[in-house]
Amino acid sequence: MASVQLCGAAVGAAASVQAIRVPTSAAIGIRPARRASHGLVVRAATVVAPKYTTVKPLADRVLLKTKSAELKTTGGILLPSTAQSKPQSGEVVAIGEGRIIGDSKVEVSIQIGAQVVYSKYAGTEVELNDSNHLILKEDDIIGILETDDAKDMKPLSDRVLIKVAVAEDKTAGGLLLTDSVKEKPSIGTVVAVGPGHLDEEGKRVPLPVSAGSSVLYSKYAGAEFKGADGTNYIVLRVSDLMAVLS
Repeated sequence: MASVQLCGAAVGAAASVQAIRVPTSAAIGIRPARRASHGLVVRAATVVAPKYTTVKPLADRVLLKTKSAELKTTGGILLPSTAQSKPQSGEVVAIGEGRIIGDSKVEVSIQIGAQVVYSKYAGTEVELNDSNHLILKEDDIIGILETDDAKDMKPLSDRVLIKVAVAEDKTAGGLLLTDSVKEKPSIGTVVAVGPGHLDEEGKRVPLPVSAGSSVLYSKYAGAEFKGADGTNYIVLRVSDLMAVLS
């Protein structure tokens, strides 16, 4: 998103200088030079005065310092900005004081310093002290990363981490299937479960499934991840589970 607003006078002045030619695409992407005193930029063409250098989340919101988008593929090919994968992980740098549910105050359950993964399009992007940040609600955080491997993720709230079943390589008649035509599996094994959702009194309700259960889930639900060994995992809410298989 652009963070520069062009006023009418500035546009007119630029048009009157014939010797300088600036491509339209470059003009859109240009950002003003940074001042020595780093400020806060909210990515909606809104620039906050440089005197603000910290952000304190309110209620059940969390401030994350996000990881940078990948600039290259695993094979070393440089990616254009439009093809770079949007990061879904970051470090918790500040948390709110929690929220009131019924007569109970529920504090944010995530600790500062935790490495987390979050819903792809959640939150508001913020640039603070030359680093990308994201403010989002605690419920938009999918899980906590205990290690760099997806299999060790600790799901939050009413979410479940599932190891996806391997897709069939052949048809019933023995024909080999390419990756593009393999049917997307919707069966897997539960690896870990969250603590449960909050009821009207602010108490956790345990989930009806446990680690080791084989489950059938909604085909297009959840967020997909790949483990260090190439194994596919998916994190989804328990409401997206359709059945326990035995």
